[in-house]
Amino acid sequence: MDSVLVLIAAPGSGAINAPLLGLLNDLGGGAPHWLAAGEACEVPDFPRLPEFLVAVRDFPVDAAVVSSHNRRKRLLIADMDSTMIEQECIDELGEEAGAGAEIKEITRRAMRGELDFEAALDARVRLLKGLDEAVIARIIRERISYMPGGRALIATMKAHGARAALVSGGFTQFTMPIAAHLGFDEQRANQLLAAGGRLTGEVARPILGQQAKLEALRSIAARLGLETADAIAVGDGANDLAMLAEAGMGVALHAKPNVQEGSLIRINHGDLTALLYLQGYARPQFSR
Repeated sequence: MDSVLVLIAAPGSGAINAPLLGLLNDLGGGAPHWLAAGEACEVPDFPRLPEFLVAVRDFPVDAAVVSSHNRRKRLLIADMDSTMIEQECIDELGEEAGAGAEIKEITRRAMRGELDFEAALDARVRLLKGLDEAVIARIIRERISYMPGGRALIATMKAHGARAALVSGGFTQFTMPIAAHLGFDEQRANQLLAAGGRLTGEVARPILGQQAKLEALRSIAARLGLETADAIAVGDGANDLAMLAEAGMGVALHAKPNVQEGSLIRINHGDLTALLYLQGYARPQFSR
């Protein structure tokens, strides 16, 4: 078989149920191979698949068609904000600086692709000028929460010989501890500049934006002796689009509308373990 249909529901939802399986059977899909009972399964490609992909939109289930060739990837490239963690770090800094609403609006528009990423980053960082650098550690300790499934995703891929890189348009002051906590092998991000323990309102050049994320994917793959087709990439914002398009498997995770429109694989119900199911891992194979 050249490709498989993968169905993924929210963990514990049991949303892959009798009505959905009945629809699958009616359209010629046959019996599924379960990756996790009620939560994830796969079915070989079948002639009436396009009809099923339209009909399944009425169910709280993600559906993706993935190639059977080179399905298990040897490199994970992941965005950080609203992907590996549930927050936008710069928005959290904005709250501490008393500019939360303004920064959140710029972030929202930048991640939807409505603003130039570099200009939007500069504008937000200027609003942080004078903020005590020590608040970063407190934000990480008290306000950062991790996207469900992230540690299992990284641990499982690494247990099967893959490498994991966190590539963020955020800041190294966050990516370094977050990457270490989750088990990433390496990280790349922008650097907030500080002097005398306070943020200067500037970010070091060059800025890591959409093109830099794409180059990170290419350079990390090349260094490992891999092709970009050997990578799975995940993100949610406009600055992830080029990276998602280049990777062998690009996943828009709970992404902004323009990112979903530009991505072949969209996960809106599952968590980060969906990336394991897409690669054909069954739940008993997950590492922790």
